[in-house]
Amino acid sequence: MIPFDDRDGFIWYNGKLTPWRECKLHVLSHGLHYGGAVFEGTRVYNGKCFKVNEHNERLHKSAEILGFEIPFTVEEINAACEEVVRENGVINGYLRPIAWRGSEMIAVSAQACKIHLAIASWEWPSYFGQEAKEKGLRMCWADWKRPSPETAPVASKAAGLYMIATLNKHSAEKQGFQDAMMLDWRGYIAEATGANVFFIHGNEIHTPTPDCFLNGITRRTVIGLAEKAGFQIIERHIEAQELASFEQAFLTGTAAEVTPIGCIHGKYGDFNFTVGEATKRLMADYEALTQA
Repeated sequence: MIPFDDRDGFIWYNGKLTPWRECKLHVLSHGLHYGGAVFEGTRVYNGKCFKVNEHNERLHKSAEILGFEIPFTVEEINAACEEVVRENGVINGYLRPIAWRGSEMIAVSAQACKIHLAIASWEWPSYFGQEAKEKGLRMCWADWKRPSPETAPVASKAAGLYMIATLNKHSAEKQGFQDAMMLDWRGYIAEATGANVFFIHGNEIHTPTPDCFLNGITRRTVIGLAEKAGFQIIERHIEAQELASFEQAFLTGTAAEVTPIGCIHGKYGDFNFTVGEATKRLMADYEALTQA
């Protein structure tokens, strides 16, 4: 793996393209010490940024929730995304805008901190790999839970909220699994470490209500595709023991796209799923949309 701080190419940094290796921030940046950063992840298909405006609108909203304003408009960020993809020659890859508080203050208060924005893009294949698309992911139950909306800014794609996702992902990998399924603070199923989840029974597709985690852009896109295909979408609180009644399951996300789940094992029960026709249909429909 090539380290992300030692690559050729350019990163759009505070308004201009900058050589990749020259993009630095100070070790006393507030965003590093106190989690004052928000980011987005957007896929690039055939050289085009997929749903880039929706992602950058959410980037602005995430910053607003964390109490700061990004010094570039959504339209300016859209144009910058297209520029960095073009200059780096990315055909099928990933795009990462990130905004953070700078180094003017190091204390809980950050009123005087300047806001920085960087956008990077690189070639990136399927997140979980082709085998997972064919056989389904092997997942375990996570130890850490999604917090209550009263204790964290859950509607923001804030960097700090991913700390527990990293802990859960590392634990899963150490146990030989590919990802972990997280519950929320009440004990209902929430999401995977970086993707939303759906469960299928017959013509019904059940998905957790996004009241303590992001209502993902890919999630909403796939719901639209499923409704168009004639499936009934049911958003509700789902308990772990209910999973025995579902035949299929899958994840959605910018990185995950549509990836089937083969099993979820561990302390809340062992559940197995097939990669059935409904899941395959939605995988194909999503691929067709992104390639259009």
